[in-house]
Amino acid sequence: MGTRPALSKGEMEVARILWEIGPAAVRTIHGALPAERAMDFATVQTYLRRLEAKGYASSRLDGRIRIYAARTKPRTVIRETVDDLVERLFGGETMPLVRHLIEERRIEADELAELRSLIERLEKQEPDR
Repeated sequence: MGTRPALSKGEMEVARILWEIGPAAVRTIHGALPAERAMDFATVQTYLRRLEAKGYASSRLDGRIRIYAARTKPRTVIRETVDDLVERLFGGETMPLVRHLIEERRIEADELAELRSLIERLEKQEPDR
């Protein structure tokens, strides 16, 4: 599949719910929104139509009710979104993003340990890196 258009904040929010609950009607997806997130039913419906138009979701009719389902996995969307961010904001360089996340987002000690473990594993896999 070619490059899909990026998701807006609202579209991403609705996509997350769709990934979490699986195929569902607009009313179910609307009802699954967090209580503090006030979003009109019609807005959820619009976001679902956009997700379908952009290739992130599909739909089918079940009687008179349209059921939406995710066409992409969260991991795929995360990869595409981060790749786009790195390209647009950092000119394709990953270290500025990594540096920002470590220095500005206050990475916790357990996360640093996990990062060290990941680096060690990667170094063992590809010693020439």
